[in-house]
Amino acid sequence: MKPAPQPYLQTFDDAERLDRLRLIRAENVGPITYRQLLKRYGSAADALEALPELAKRGGRSKPISIPTRADAEKERAATEALGGDLLIEGQAGFPTLLSAAEGSPPILSIRGHAHLLAKRCIGIVGARNASAVGVRFARQIARDLGEAGFVVVSGLARGIDGAAHTGALATGTIAVVAGGIDVIYPPEHERLQAEIADRGLLVSEMPVGTRPLGRHFPRRNRIISGLSLGVLVVEAAPKSGSLITARFALEQNREVFAVPGSPLDPRCQGTNNLIRQGAVLTETIDDILAALSGSSPPLAEPGEAMAGAAPAANMSEQELDRARRFVREKLGPTPVEVDELIRQCDLTAPILMTILLELELAGILARQPGNRVSLI
Repeated sequence: MKPAPQPYLQTFDDAERLDRLRLIRAENVGPITYRQLLKRYGSAADALEALPELAKRGGRSKPISIPTRADAEKERAATEALGGDLLIEGQAGFPTLLSAAEGSPPILSIRGHAHLLAKRCIGIVGARNASAVGVRFARQIARDLGEAGFVVVSGLARGIDGAAHTGALATGTIAVVAGGIDVIYPPEHERLQAEIADRGLLVSEMPVGTRPLGRHFPRRNRIISGLSLGVLVVEAAPKSGSLITARFALEQNREVFAVPGSPLDPRCQGTNNLIRQGAVLTETIDDILAALSGSSPPLAEPGEAMAGAAPAANMSEQELDRARRFVREKLGPTPVEVDELIRQCDLTAPILMTILLELELAGILARQPGNRVSLI
């Protein structure tokens, strides 16, 4: 495998670190908006100062909620009290592979051995109600991958996830959790989660103390695939969360591996379909090693895919108001690609991105995978 490019590193002081934490925790600020704001204003402090006016221009009537410096210090202190740390994109130690993935979290809460993030990772996911054969296979191939020098990444769920973590515990495993790194979930994995914190690494984009909710799990899945060179799906029913992880892997230009199974077992329908669609049929670790041989990691500098995030070209406020109304008319509940909006609205990318930024901060626009947006 070709060596990875050197990561894009930045230097900023403690005040900027806290302001970046405040920025990502601010209301209606997601990862893409966070990066656009930093690119536009240069510092988190200036971006935070601009938030209220941007939200107002997007149509928001009440003040936007922004954490205070004390709030950020409290979160950092709570994380450090657990023996954890906050990793900020652009600083040494932040996983470069993850930075290359669209919509990836710019700040991670971690607990354990951070050096594992710099190693070659493979994601392993699968059914929670896994078969005995599936559990045994996941545990064994995770052990084999660890002995081959890979770190196994999974989501600490019941079934296949737990088996994968157990198999790789001796060589290195990363558990990406949907809640805070201090929250035990599922309850039966309390001991396993403690062992991973001690011998591996716990990762989350959520603040400590956050209880996992349904909407958090797809976000967790994109981190699993984003950290990994490829994702192996062991068992998965149709429409399962494991297939969501596989979809993220494809969108992030990662390899997808799938273990074939009996057509009589519903837990194998998802994996068999993945193979039909081009996933690498995987029976042993050799299938994974062969697919990854000679491949180059899909790396990019943080924020590389933020064309149009620069300040908008000079336009009168009257012209901008007309442009805002026109863009609103083109938007609806069905996601549309940003490039298509640029073509249909006949606006420059900076102007359109400005309007979309304002709408998102106002809480009426949602960003979707594939550089698409929709009204909420």
